[in-house]
Amino acid sequence: MSKTLESPRNHQTLKIIKSAITSRLLLLSLILLWRTLIDPYDTSSPLDPNCLSTDHQQQERHVIQFPRIGSAIEDSIVWDSVYFVRIAQCGYEYEQTYAFLPLLPACVVLLSRTVLVPLVSVIGHRAVLALAGYLVNNVAFVLAAVYFYRVSVIILKDPEAAFQASILFCFNPASIFYSSIYTESLYALLSLGGLYYLISGASNVAVLWFALSGCARSNGVLNAGYLCFQTMHQAYDAVFLQKRAHLAVKVLIVGALRCICIFIPFIAYQAYGYYNICHGHSLDEMRPWCKAKIPLLYSYIQSHYWGVGFLRYFQLKQLPNFLLASPILSLAVCSVLHYVRSQPEIFFSLGFRASNGEKRPTASPLSLDRVPESNSSHLKEKSSAKMQGRGSRGSKGIIMYSWMNMIH
Repeated sequence: MSKTLESPRNHQTLKIIKSAITSRLLLLSLILLWRTLIDPYDTSSPLDPNCLSTDHQQQERHVIQFPRIGSAIEDSIVWDSVYFVRIAQCGYEYEQTYAFLPLLPACVVLLSRTVLVPLVSVIGHRAVLALAGYLVNNVAFVLAAVYFYRVSVIILKDPEAAFQASILFCFNPASIFYSSIYTESLYALLSLGGLYYLISGASNVAVLWFALSGCARSNGVLNAGYLCFQTMHQAYDAVFLQKRAHLAVKVLIVGALRCICIFIPFIAYQAYGYYNICHGHSLDEMRPWCKAKIPLLYSYIQSHYWGVGFLRYFQLKQLPNFLLASPILSLAVCSVLHYVRSQPEIFFSLGFRASNGEKRPTASPLSLDRVPESNSSHLKEKSSAKMQGRGSRGSKGIIMYSWMNMIH
């Protein structure tokens, strides 16, 4: 029976992989076409000064075989891509570069020094770095589409609806960012992968994926919310269903430790920036953020260099951008409102209450997967019917949190 179910699912997965690859090839073709017809708005791609550190100097004394191809690839390094390629090439040289987290540059460096290293003499080192960035992000997007489908199958319990949603994901309005040298693809892959493993019961694997997402984008730390949600329900089950307060304490401690693990990479990155910029300087020489009680480099950079902060984006001059985003924002808001109207009890109770119609089996993230066998079996005997209902509630609550997190 399981093989019968897995076969159509594997077939759908292959179709999603083909659709994701097709969408990337189509998008890259459109990028090449429009760059040929129209001059780019951003002209920073030719900027390539020597690295400040001699340790990172890449002296290309050899003759490049196809300089025009290399130049064409380098011309596509614009906007944030300039920073990511520069970090991969020279490391973190300036304060503002610390706004760009290290996972993508690290992947670019790894790929350029291994698989793509023979191309350095063909198109040049900087072009190879850019090519590595495109390869990393487009492969990550294809894998993200697969995990999107897997998560959707578990949440929706409808493979066909999950398939349609995955196809829409492959052709989403923000596709350009998923195929450029940006962090969207890596973040989507790690967040969706972490969510899949979480609702499949592999919480520790999910923690690893979520922690890595915090190395790709700063809002990866918000993925700790999934663990908080899971811990909240597990503690509730331990106290009110199993009547064991000590088990609830254990659940809370494990949940807190898992959340801390998700925060550690981002905190370590802040400490790395503090050491490089603030360490060894007198108070007069220190940057303002170095003297703060909590010297948080990332928030200072976002505020000082890009004017990013809480509600700062809500300005009249940003109205065209809001109009540009209004279709997808309207769809997201309408989807949430539809769910609130159809399941108000579940929505406002955070999944702790559900009608009898909602009680149906599902892959639940709320099981106490690390509780001793005797305890977990005792819990199943007492609350199997309620856990079957809450599986759907918990999954829907988590997926709502997920989409709100990934709307960024």
